[in-house]
Formats: sequence, structure tokens, C-alpha cells
Amino acid sequence: MKTKIISFTCIICLLCCFSLALTACQSEQMPGVVDAEINNSGELILIYQDGTEQNLGVVVGKDGSDGVNGEDGALVIDGYESVVSAASAKGLRSAVSIVCNFKATVQQGGWRPGYGSTTTKEYSSAGSGVIYQLDKNEGDAFIITNYHVVYDASSNTENGISDDISVYLYGSATEERAIKATYVGGSIYYDIAVLRVEDSELLKDTNVSQIEISDSDKVVVGDSAIAIGNAKGYGISVSSGIVSVDSEYITMTAADNRTEVSFRVMRVDAAVNSGNSGGGLFDGQGKLIGIVNAKIVDEGVENIGYAIPSNVAVSIANNIIDYCYGTDMERVQRALIGITVNATDSKAVYDTETGRISIQETVSVYEVSKGSLADGVLQKGDVLLSATVNGEKTDITRQYHIIDMMLNVRVGDVVTLEILRGNEKSTVQITITENCLTAY
Repeated sequence: MKTKIISFTCIICLLCCFSLALTACQSEQMPGVVDAEINNSGELILIYQDGTEQNLGVVVGKDGSDGVNGEDGALVIDGYESVVSAASAKGLRSAVSIVCNFKATVQQGGWRPGYGSTTTKEYSSAGSGVIYQLDKNEGDAFIITNYHVVYDASSNTENGISDDISVYLYGSATEERAIKATYVGGSIYYDIAVLRVEDSELLKDTNVSQIEISDSDKVVVGDSAIAIGNAKGYGISVSSGIVSVDSEYITMTAADNRTEVSFRVMRVDAAVNSGNSGGGLFDGQGKLIGIVNAKIVDEGVENIGYAIPSNVAVSIANNIIDYCYGTDMERVQRALIGITVNATDSKAVYDTETGRISIQETVSVYEVSKGSLADGVLQKGDVLLSATVNGEKTDITRQYHIIDMMLNVRVGDVVTLEILRGNEKSTVQITITENCLTAY
């Protein structure tokens, strides 16, 4: 039996020797989508190469919100196929293919440095991304992708990041329509990177849009999962399935081939392949619920793919933009208040009104580090009930809630924690300082 391998889902090829062997088959040539638009009634219209149009129904309310006239509902269209089609079309408008070119110096002949000769090889990495923030008037955008898409341990660049990155919009994957992008920052430990595009005429003139984001904490097992990405480097494609596990941890070797990392991910059965890395995972409304980053490669396993939840990916992207854009920094700055937490109780809760089932945990403090911000404020055994930062309250019902929140706080923020100590509820406050920031 073959060994189970959890692998990243980018694809790397040598430019000098890359070739494709395709099996010829006869099939009817279907006209491709060349444009998409939302009319005044909020209906999504697809326009094909042969000039025909397809109306997929209402996807946006009259006030610009999802649902009808601003109601927060599902897409108002008939049939499962139409729902997937409309959600896919929405996701495709924010999808990009990414190609990173690298150069690496390799030794030829001799087994010790200084002996033999060296040569420089050129190769590329193909992956995916999503448009996170877009200024169409200026042609500027921030793009989220995976760190391992833009990084290679053998690269001649000082930080291992490609210095020749191109992105391609859906329907515009030709060399003359390549859009140059630059690296803003990223994290090998979270496998998220942010790219920057500026003054692109294609972004100004084409019908692209930034992603709409769903709260991944509200995703439950059985929800729709639509993966959009540059599978096998063949161009943007779509696959669909469901969420198999809403939150779990996987451990694997990072992009540098030596660091062991643990990612919190959601598991899906939608097909993901090499090249899907960095691409969006969308719900039935076409909203982002995750960033695809890995899959299991095993002889006896089919369709076990993983995605970084959207709340984590977006928190990291915001952190990178805040700390790295326009500065010399390139890494995520995460606040550590000095506590270790664990889940002392876990149970499945069924909501009779929605018919959905979710996991809820009791989260408590397991350890407090001496000299940390939490020292003298929190104690071992304290149950964490909620956390409030800048007026936004989060009920702590999963262990990861307090962990993920530390990506969103900034120096000077006050974290108000509601705790249960013994049988008494109380609130405590912790102010974030520069000293508690750690680069990841």
C-alpha cells in the first residue's frame, strides 16, 4: 500500500523541458463565456463567444446585497445546477491564474563546492489566486494566494520568492494579457501570501470584481463547496462538492522542505489538483469560504482536499497589508498574550430551526506564561466566554476563536475577555503592546 501524503496543490515545471501529452478525443465544441454582467434587476447574464446570452436569475438584490432587495438569502434561481452555475460565475469574476518564474543555480560535476561547474536553470510554478481588494478606477488590486505558490526553496532570490510573477484573469489567459504582480508579504506557517497589482488596464476595462466573503465560522458539514482554480496549470476550472469537515488540523512539511507546520483547515470532497493552490473555495452564493491549499495523495483515497478557512485567510491578508505594504517587512505579525487554551468539552448541537448541526466547545485556559500580558490577569482553569475588540464581540465556542482573533488585533487595541472563574462571571482587559508581536 502506498504511503499517504498530504501535498500542496501547486504545480512546478521546467520551462526548458515542459511538455504535455494529451489523449485525443472527439467532443462537441461548446462556446466559452466571454463576459458576464449583472443587470438592473440583479440578474446575472452570461455572454458566450457565439453571441448568445444566458440569464441565471437574480443573484443580487436591488440595493446591491445578496438575495432579493437586500434580504440575506440564497440565490433566487431554479435548480441545483443553476445555483452552482451562478455561484461559479460569481467566483470566476474574482479568480486569477498565477505563474511564477524562478531561477536556480545548480552544480554539475564534482560533489564538493568549488568543484565542477554550475549552471542556471529556469522553471515556473503555476497556481491560483483571488482578487481580495480592487480599485477598478486605478487598476489596482491586492490578491490572495498560497505562500508555496510564490516561494521555492531553490530560488536564487534572497527570500525564495519569485521576482517575476504574472497573473491572468479568467478568459484572458494569454501571454499578451499577463498582468505583472509584486510580492507584498506572506507566511510559511499559514501558507498565505498577498500580491499587489497596480495601474492595470485590464483591471480597469474588464468585468472583474473582488471576492465577497462569507463567515467561515458559520460553515457547517454538508454546505456547498465550489473550488475554482488553475488545476494542473491548464487554466481556470470549477469543481463542486460539499464541506466534509468544518475545522481540523493537518501537519505537513512546509514549502521550504524542512519546517513542519500545522494548518487549521476545512476538508472538502470537491476535486482539487495541482495548480488549485491559492484558489478560492466558494459557497452556494458565490461567497468565499476558504483558500485551497492541499490534498491527500494516496492510492486508496479520493477527493480529500483542504482549504484554509476564509476568516483565517482574510485575517492574515489584512495583517500583511497593514504591516508589510509600503514597508520593508514581509511577514505576518501575530500578537501573543501568553496563554495556552484547550477544549474541555465538545458536543454537536442541532438547530431545529435551520436544520443545521454544528460543533460547540468549552474553551478554558490551560497555562499562563510568566511575564506575559495575561500574567496576573488570567488563571489556569478560567473559561473563556467571549472576546471583544474595537466594539466587535466574538462568542468563544471553539478553541480556534481566541487563537484566530490574535491575527486581527493591533498595537494599542484593548481585548476585553468575558470569563467564568469558578461559578462567577467577570470581565478582564488586556492591552496589546509592541513587545507581544511575533513574526510568523
